[in-house]
Amino acid sequence: MSFGANIGNFHPNLKELKLEIIYALSNGGQQGGGIAAFLPFILIMFIIYFLMIRPQTKRQKEKKNMIQSLQKGDKVITIGGVHGSVVGFKQKGTILILKVGKNMDIAVNRSAVAGLEKNVAPDEITTIEEKA
Repeated sequence: MSFGANIGNFHPNLKELKLEIIYALSNGGQQGGGIAAFLPFILIMFIIYFLMIRPQTKRQKEKKNMIQSLQKGDKVITIGGVHGSVVGFKQKGTILILKVGKNMDIAVNRSAVAGLEKNVAPDEITTIEEKA
């Protein structure tokens, strides 16, 4: 008994079987294609953009504007945690002179400023001299 003799038992009409196989291989029907296949990916990228990327760029732009608009007398906090007041500028404004104590000034890059001191009342800040 050969394999070819048994093929008639599985499908009575070999020609119909061939047509069914060709139809199935030729995407003849139910499969979605084109942009519909990429729709979930596009939706996920859209969500990521509006929940993560856009707010981050907005924060970066606000920080850049804040750093560029620093003036004498502004109270700032550096990324190292140093609190001080801007008393001057050096090298065309790229370096800030911060007053951190009575007779202590330090020079820092503008990029080292983390932010402005806000909503801090003078009575909340105690110095080393007041504690002693």
